[in-house]
Amino acid sequence: MKPSESHYTKRVGQWVAEHPQTADVFEMLRIDYCCDGDKTLEQASWEHGLELLRVHSLLQRTIAEIEDASVDDWLHASLSGLCDHIEQKHHAYLKNTLPTLTSLIAEVVEVYGDAHAELGELQDYFVGWRSEILNVMAMEERDLFPAIRQLDEATFTGERFGRGDDFRQLSVPIRRVIYDHEDIGQSLRSARVVAADYKPPSDAGQTYRQMLGLLRRVETDTRHHVHKENYILFPRVLDLVTQSAA
Repeated sequence: MKPSESHYTKRVGQWVAEHPQTADVFEMLRIDYCCDGDKTLEQASWEHGLELLRVHSLLQRTIAEIEDASVDDWLHASLSGLCDHIEQKHHAYLKNTLPTLTSLIAEVVEVYGDAHAELGELQDYFVGWRSEILNVMAMEERDLFPAIRQLDEATFTGERFGRGDDFRQLSVPIRRVIYDHEDIGQSLRSARVVAADYKPPSDAGQTYRQMLGLLRRVETDTRHHVHKENYILFPRVLDLVTQSAA
């Protein structure tokens, strides 16, 4: 069946929002679906030197293979449930993992830094990225997510339209987080380049390989995390805010 042209012009972030299982395809093809998710499938394929029909075929095959599997439908879940999921899965993962990764990077830099000068640069990217994402997470948990839960409750009880001015303020922190996500995504891309796509050098020992493996897993989880906020949670919130102000 000939693909619809709308499939080619659909944004990468929307592909993953509608079909979460396609994230694995984009990961494999090194297409950034979180911070560059506004690019169309056609544009992203062209920029990566990939044949559009092949990319589309891989996506359709993946969707067909897993269409009967249990896939969380965050496009239609409650906003409160999505906030809970992001906190319990992605925020908790980073809080538990980052201390270990910080120690691993410091140890590898100390042991291998003279032979691999790029490790100092990798550590700098990581420290900046870690600080930024932890600050964003803290603000979300302290201010943004509680406000979104209030919006969700007001929508359920029918009070949302009487509180349009209150909820309109949500657009400010949301747009700030999206802006911060751009920096976070750039740091991830830079770290991957410096780390040679996480391929261990010939002299890498167990700790070095462990560090690279954990960096890769943290990057993957962060992409899922940012995508859920940028392309599912925040657009849904902003739609409700717009309706409340109408």
